[in-house]
Amino acid sequence: MQIKEVIVVEGKDDTAKINQAIQADTIETNGSAIHAGIIEQIRHAQAKRGVIIFTDPDYPGERIRHIVSQAVPGCKHAFLSKDKARARNNKGIGIEHASAESIRTALEQVYEMSEMYEPEISREAVIAYGLLGGPRAKQRREKLGERLSIGHTNGKQLLKRLAMFRIPEQLFVETMQQIIQEEDNDE
Repeated sequence: MQIKEVIVVEGKDDTAKINQAIQADTIETNGSAIHAGIIEQIRHAQAKRGVIIFTDPDYPGERIRHIVSQAVPGCKHAFLSKDKARARNNKGIGIEHASAESIRTALEQVYEMSEMYEPEISREAVIAYGLLGGPRAKQRREKLGERLSIGHTNGKQLLKRLAMFRIPEQLFVETMQQIIQEEDNDE
């Protein structure tokens, strides 16, 4: 598998792991203190080939994703769940710990953010499916984020991310029904 876009990652270990899974060029941010030179490289890559932001599923990774997407509009986004990015010894989360198959799958399911969007999914629907404030809300948001490949979100971010990635209401409803059905079967 070869990716035409340039992939923005956090560090050299991420680049090495991605190169084991696919053929791609990367730009490394070297952490969340992204300097202007890196942003310029990303802007140039976006103009020439397009960019996919593929950061770790943790707070620093989300911070980098936010910084880059604000500075360079039009980037695509790929996500890994925490489970797929967890180190074998359970000591760390990152792209560098993911399997080649998980990396390929994430990069096959990229999303493009939309500036102008009309949300299809209402706050009431999110509440009705127990994604805000309920006893299982966090676990349900994690499962939903993984299945829709939009990453893990807190309650505040969920509606925004569903709208930005233009998740259709029907897909949202079907996915939530599957999650709830699995919960019922586990009880």
